[in-house]
Amino acid sequence: MPDLPPLPIDVDPLPYEARLEARPLSQVDLVVIHCTEVPTLAESRAFGEKVLYEGSGTGNSGHFYIDRDGSLHQYVAIERVANHTRGYNPRSIGIELVNTGRYPRWLDADHQAMDEPYTPAQIDTLVALLKRLAADHPALRFIAGHEDLDTTVVAASDDPTRQVRRKRDPGPLFPWPHVLTNVRLQRLNAPAP
Repeated sequence: MPDLPPLPIDVDPLPYEARLEARPLSQVDLVVIHCTEVPTLAESRAFGEKVLYEGSGTGNSGHFYIDRDGSLHQYVAIERVANHTRGYNPRSIGIELVNTGRYPRWLDADHQAMDEPYTPAQIDTLVALLKRLAADHPALRFIAGHEDLDTTVVAASDDPTRQVRRKRDPGPLFPWPHVLTNVRLQRLNAPAP
């Protein structure tokens, strides 16, 4: 395995990180790519700090966040189960890319376009992080988009007679070919061409 350059990470654990379930890294075989669907890293952090599950005193968040300038932030240790993808959390690492997505009308039927491109700095940092994770964790074999794993449809918030996808991230502008060419992970549940 070639030596990888250092990857600067701002480690800033969420207040409830210690309450998230611990797990052996040997069970982590999947990375899930998300977009924050809010405009800023600060808003993503504020959402992550919200306690949404009273029983455990935890909320929703990914492990890593990559801002538009390429800066990398870790809010949850990968030894902990973060709440980012229903049904896949115990086996996965969640990586969030700051991007507006469908903000602020996530489930409006007429507002489903995701037209903000990811920055080159974000994608460079993402590829570097994926290479580092794959090198450090031999069990890591798969990668998926949130939209690949959560295909639930719900009634549109502006028209309950219409259905929309609950999750669409990282969306149509995510550069899957570039990422898959540069990392040794296999895409899980990839949509048919």
